[in-house]
Amino acid sequence: MLVKTYGAAVAGIDAYPITIEVNVSQGIKFHLVGLPDSAVKESQHRLESALKISGFKWPGFKIIINMAPADIRKEGAAYDLPLGIGILAASNQMSDEKLSEFVIMGELSLDGGLQPIKGALPIAIRAKEDGFRGLILPEQNAREAAVVDGLEVYGVKNIRQVARFLNEEEELSATQMNTRKEFLKGIDDVEFDFADVKGQENVKRGLEISAAGGHNILMIGPPGSGKSMLAKRMPSILPPLSLDEALETTKIHSVAGKTGVNTSLLTRRPFRNPHHTISDVALVGGGSFPQPGEISLAHNGVLFLDELPEFKRSVLEVMRQPLEDRKITISRARFTIDYPASFVLVASMNPCPCGYFNHPTKACVCSPGTVQKYLNRISGPLLDRIDLHIEVIPVPFNKLSEAPPGESSKEIRKRVIKARQIQTERFRNNKGIFCNAQMTSKHLNKYVRLDEGSRGILKTAMDKLDLSARAYDRILKVSRTIADLEGTENVQSHHVAEAIQYRSLDKGTWGN
Repeated sequence: MLVKTYGAAVAGIDAYPITIEVNVSQGIKFHLVGLPDSAVKESQHRLESALKISGFKWPGFKIIINMAPADIRKEGAAYDLPLGIGILAASNQMSDEKLSEFVIMGELSLDGGLQPIKGALPIAIRAKEDGFRGLILPEQNAREAAVVDGLEVYGVKNIRQVARFLNEEEELSATQMNTRKEFLKGIDDVEFDFADVKGQENVKRGLEISAAGGHNILMIGPPGSGKSMLAKRMPSILPPLSLDEALETTKIHSVAGKTGVNTSLLTRRPFRNPHHTISDVALVGGGSFPQPGEISLAHNGVLFLDELPEFKRSVLEVMRQPLEDRKITISRARFTIDYPASFVLVASMNPCPCGYFNHPTKACVCSPGTVQKYLNRISGPLLDRIDLHIEVIPVPFNKLSEAPPGESSKEIRKRVIKARQIQTERFRNNKGIFCNAQMTSKHLNKYVRLDEGSRGILKTAMDKLDLSARAYDRILKVSRTIADLEGTENVQSHHVAEAIQYRSLDKGTWGN
């Protein structure tokens, strides 16, 4: 008997349908075709054990299974459940009447229990788009998939429960989620607050400008000056995620298997902090079976690279294109996948190998030329793509012990949101542009018009600091953001002057 069950495969952050055709006929062999990988081929042993322990019979006939389309590679153990249900239906151990109404996915244990899968959210979105009534998957993934309205999502514990449900022998309750309520529930939760930071007002100002315009920022300072502490508080002043951003961010983390058990929507902006020993592929994504990298997991949030010069140069250089295009393209011989990568880069570094160059009280012990050599580990093109360079000076003891609590993240976020609203209105007719950091040369010419005084200040800075054309554009973008924070329609000379101050590493005197 021939039956069909339906599953889905994930490519990038989207899913596409897979039809599983199962035919049980006279013979004794098991054949699985349709370009399955090793994990799918091994399903025969899991299926045989799971069916027997669950009280079913393993058919003593020839079993031929085709996974269509047959020219696309099928990966992972998440096809165990639709394969098992197909075998039961094709061997007349259960009804096949309702199989066409559901997408079924799940990894089987040897006892018939179900393990969680990756990509539940994009699979649910695809199931709804293709007109299926519902989705059957492990109960650990049910809340995540139930975010999709208009789709019946059933979380199940084992294959026997699925068979009884499809035979109408057992009632299951669809998982219900109020997506908007779930989204709003954790939108204002803040783990780290700027109120805990004493002093460092210049750095807070730089981070506020970075958050308001989506600008990349680099903090340079000695060990213990507070760089990591400040970076961890960056998500708390970024505008809350919109519902669309939350869905897109959750899709990426779902595909990577990072959402966690019984999680629905991600409501906080991501903060990713990879170690400096990370590989190229782990940072940007890829591999034999492509997965999102850290830059995609940081999409709509913050990517924090601590001790930037300690990262391998090849790792940093692969970030050039994503920083400009805000996406990463993974190309292989048979396919190409795009992962979104629109993040705010927050990086930190010591000023020299010993860490005390420019320290107010401790002497630097590095030999002549070492400071510049250390800085040269970061290429000029990468530095050009970082809009703000902030020097972080240690806070003296008297300020640490006597200073009142700093301004809260909530107050800073209000100003950031106000500036972002100005930018949203400005770019409402520009597809793909949401903040000042994303402006092209065309937008700069339109929205950043300098008066004679501002132009003179910028010309002097360009000549003295020997800035590149890209650095020139960055200064204009930061100037526009500073004006937005001030609520000023036109960019003025003091906005340009402040923006120039955030190009510390472009100064020829640094490290000499």
